[in-house]
Amino acid sequence: MSVVRFAIPKGSLEEATFRLLERSWTQVNRKNRTYRVYLDDPKIIVKMLRPQEIPTLVSEGLYDVGITGKDWVGETKSDVEPVLDLEYGRIMLVVALPDNYRYRNLDAMIADYAKKGKTLRVSSEYLTTASRFIKNCKSYKKYFGNKDPQIVTPWLRTGTNKSVQIHLSFGATEAKPPEDVDAIMDVTETGTTLKQNKLRIVDEVLTSTAHLIANKRSLKDKAKREKIFDIVTLMRGAVHGKKHLHIYLNVKEENLARLLRQMPSLKKPTVSTLSETGWFGVNTVIKKSDFHKMIPKLRKIAQGLVVHEPRQILELEEIKRDEEN
Repeated sequence: MSVVRFAIPKGSLEEATFRLLERSWTQVNRKNRTYRVYLDDPKIIVKMLRPQEIPTLVSEGLYDVGITGKDWVGETKSDVEPVLDLEYGRIMLVVALPDNYRYRNLDAMIADYAKKGKTLRVSSEYLTTASRFIKNCKSYKKYFGNKDPQIVTPWLRTGTNKSVQIHLSFGATEAKPPEDVDAIMDVTETGTTLKQNKLRIVDEVLTSTAHLIANKRSLKDKAKREKIFDIVTLMRGAVHGKKHLHIYLNVKEENLARLLRQMPSLKKPTVSTLSETGWFGVNTVIKKSDFHKMIPKLRKIAQGLVVHEPRQILELEEIKRDEEN
């Protein structure tokens, strides 16, 4: 039996990931104090890992699919196939400085430190991303050319430019300035924690959400590809389900055409006759964002509105076409 190995994240993405799994499969079981998760599909083997590790492990084929932040795919330079934006775990990676520093951005800070011959220290968990961002700054290119900033960790130092250093942070990055480092590159959702630590954002580096990623060789394996598309179908259906509402209502025959003209829907609404002559039932799926606009209209021409959030909306025809291509 060909199985698909599925890595899911532990930590900040964990709770939202389990909510999505529970919407995607009918049974999701996890034993206390273990890293194993069991779905109602024996062909999917699930294990929890740190999101930072997942892109590399998927790239190397130890796992066929995984869920991780898009930021960690870029940071680890992993050669994987992003197959689905899961639309949760949204963060922004930013550069922040102490709020009493006058620099408008990191580029200006690099220029000033270079002119004064001062060593610039930046703290971050994102060593690769920080190095790439710094090397793309105009001032860095002007003063240091193509030299790599020195990356400093407890176990190694790499990079020839000691004038600009990137220090590995193991957490609480916002607490490092100004005594330990001059600037930080860190993730934020609202910026509140940065403000509380008297830091201000001067650059936005990237935004990221959780993604389902796949090993490229696994996608070429016929048996695994089929199971991976099953996973994509179920999870994409759960993602779409959160953005839609399933509604059912009754309408008199004379108002039916008017209602159908005004009602947005995912596809064409289902219309059925009721047991009472002259009445119809209308059944459809709409975007949540359209719902509040419809209420004033529905109050005037319909009755018995029933609303619920669908667990999943499975676009089976589209998936089938993708597979055939």
